[in-house]
Amino acid sequence: LDDMRLGIPNVTGTQEPQEWARELRALGCGCVVLPVGADDSLHKVREYARCAREQGLNIAEVWSWCNPVAPDEQERRNAIETCKHRLRLADEIGAECCVNVAGSAGAIWKGAYAENLSREMWERTVRSIQEILDAVKPTHTYYTVEAMPYMFPTGPQEYHQLLDAVARDRFAVHMDVCNWISSPQRFFRNPDFMEQCFELLGPYIRSCHLKDVRLRQALVCQLEEVPCGQGGMDLERYLALAERYKPDMPMILEHLQGSAAYIKSIYYLKNRFQGKFKL
Repeated sequence: LDDMRLGIPNVTGTQEPQEWARELRALGCGCVVLPVGADDSLHKVREYARCAREQGLNIAEVWSWCNPVAPDEQERRNAIETCKHRLRLADEIGAECCVNVAGSAGAIWKGAYAENLSREMWERTVRSIQEILDAVKPTHTYYTVEAMPYMFPTGPQEYHQLLDAVARDRFAVHMDVCNWISSPQRFFRNPDFMEQCFELLGPYIRSCHLKDVRLRQALVCQLEEVPCGQGGMDLERYLALAERYKPDMPMILEHLQGSAAYIKSIYYLKNRFQGKFKL
C-alpha cells in the first residue's frame, strides 16, 4: 500500500533500537526520524535501520542540524564535515533524505539575521550544498534544506531557483509549508499558497513536516506554530497535495511538548483523516 506515513522524533527517550521501533509502531507511526547522534557508530545506525524496517517503518529523515555557511571559518568547516557524515549515513541506510537548514549569518545556527538574505549568503548556500553533495555522491538518498521563513529559501520560487543554482540530481526538497507562512496574506490564502508550493516543488519533495499555524489577534502581526487542528491551515489540502506527488509521503510531527502531546496529536490526525495514513 502507498498510504502516507506519520512519524515523530524519539520522544520516549528509548535508546535500545528494537524497543524504539516497537514503541513507534505501537503508536501507529509509519515512518521514523533516525535517532542517532554524532558519536553513534555505523553499527548502531544500521541496527536502528534494521529494527525500523522489521516493524514496517520507513526511514524518513536523518537530521544534520548545523550551520554550513557560518561566518566563523572553523565552525563552517566543522558543519560541512558533519553534513557529509550525516548524508553518508542517510545513504548507507536508504533514508528518504538528509535534512538541514541552509544556515545563518550569525551565532545562532538557525537564527534570523538580515545578512541571511544577502547575495553573499545565497552564493555561500549554493557552494555549501554543492560541496556536500560532490564529496558524498549519494545514490540512495537526497540532501535537502528545510523551508524556512528568514533564511534561504523563503518561498517556493526561491527554492526552485536554489534547485537550479545547485544543479545536482541528489539535491531535493524538505517541505515545511508552515515555516513559509510568514505574512497575513500567506496565512489567509494558505490553500492557494500550498498549491503554488507543490506546483513548483512537488516532484522534488522527499519529506514534510506536519503542523499548524495560528494568527494571534494582536498588534503587531503575530503568527505562531501550533499543534494540528489548533490553527488555520488547510490540512486536508496539504495532505492531498503531498499525496498527489508521493503517495507514501512521510509526514513528520515536531515541536510538541513531551510524548503525551505527540501521542495525542497522532490520535487526532488518525481520527480526522481516517484511512489516510498507513497503520
